[in-house]
Amino acid sequence: MLRRRDKTCTSPKSRYFPLSTCPSRRAYSPSISRRSGHRFAVRKCDNTASISRRSGHRFAVRKCDILQVPGAKPVLTTQVNSADRLVIAIDAMGGDHGPAVTVAGAARALALRSNLFFQLHGDGPMIEAELARHPALKASASVHHTDQSIAMDEKPGSAIRRRNTSMANAIHAVKGGEARAVVSAGNTGALMALSKMIVKMLTTDLERPAIGCSWPNPKGFATVLDVGANVTSDARQLIEFALMGAAFHRAIWGTDRPSIGLLNVGSEDVKGHDEVKEAHRLFKETSLGLNYYGFVEGTDLCAGTTDVVVTDGFTGNIALKTAEGAARFMQDTLKKGFMSSLPAMIGAWLAKSALKKTLRPLDPAESNGGPLLGLKGIVIKSHGGADARSFANAIKVGISLAASGYEHELSASLAQMTQSLADSPADLAPAGGQTDMKDLAEASGSKVI
Repeated sequence: MLRRRDKTCTSPKSRYFPLSTCPSRRAYSPSISRRSGHRFAVRKCDNTASISRRSGHRFAVRKCDILQVPGAKPVLTTQVNSADRLVIAIDAMGGDHGPAVTVAGAARALALRSNLFFQLHGDGPMIEAELARHPALKASASVHHTDQSIAMDEKPGSAIRRRNTSMANAIHAVKGGEARAVVSAGNTGALMALSKMIVKMLTTDLERPAIGCSWPNPKGFATVLDVGANVTSDARQLIEFALMGAAFHRAIWGTDRPSIGLLNVGSEDVKGHDEVKEAHRLFKETSLGLNYYGFVEGTDLCAGTTDVVVTDGFTGNIALKTAEGAARFMQDTLKKGFMSSLPAMIGAWLAKSALKKTLRPLDPAESNGGPLLGLKGIVIKSHGGADARSFANAIKVGISLAASGYEHELSASLAQMTQSLADSPADLAPAGGQTDMKDLAEASGSKVI
């Protein structure tokens, strides 16, 4: 480890000297890692600054204190106003790995956005142990202890009866206005049931939330929903999903009139089960203000045929996990091929940067984070088996939604839908907030995502 010389240093003229020989170590001890170039990025770390060298000569300071360097004038650094702080509630116990991943993921997200503050809900001692490994996160996080958590295989009906779990407390933080978004890698059925019970639906016209995901294609990304919140969906719910998906895609990707496709086994009107065919009819015959394309098939998911693809949670989750498995298989196959011989290894080395850029969109970790659309608050579902990088990307989805006008756009779209379906048959009347929680828990009881 090398340390930059200050004005009181009597060491040789070299700009850096070993840490152990620094004459001002006790008074000023920033941590410096040498990299290419001369750019310095200063991060907050208690009363010192963590500095890494980067290209260029400019200094980017992100510390909320004054750096006192012996023999030099005080350097005022950029401060983050508490009013500009974006608070994210984390279900630290959720997922297959618990705090080991959730805390590390929060630390990675903080490195990208200095105005973040995290509420870490879960077992206090376990969280504190992980925070000790990420000292930069300590000043931007608070620990909210509870000894209750929801198992990945726990029934949603059981989860909603326990009110002091880490997941429930994190959702309550959004409900009470303490946090702008909640991110959990925990039980999907429990997350949906608790979110609907605590933060409620955005309007009474909405029946259930849907999980959306960003699906890579040659044109960019499509929004696919539902990918796991609802095992079955009727025609009205599929229309609601289309409105949610269009509002989400417009808010995140900036498309004025996203095209919408309804996932089916074929493009002909006579194909598909009754719910899909009825939804198809309503899309065409009612004035919903949607840019409806028609039926799309599984091959259209990766072709970018439409901006939004609507399906039930059972089909959507199978499609999502099949695509993720295929992407991993392709990556593993390429890796084995490039490691099969010396010429292949040389070719891989020469094409390393191009391969990395090409394969990056196919990495499931890059598109991790499915929002539960249709709620009054922002709830993000991460993969249960996510690593720190993947969980950090789920946090980024919450940040993007918090900065968008998604809720207002969806409210306006729902008002138009309600008017358009005013003369619909009785079986399409909205259930809204009257949905029984027991039925909701049973409908979302399978473990997905």
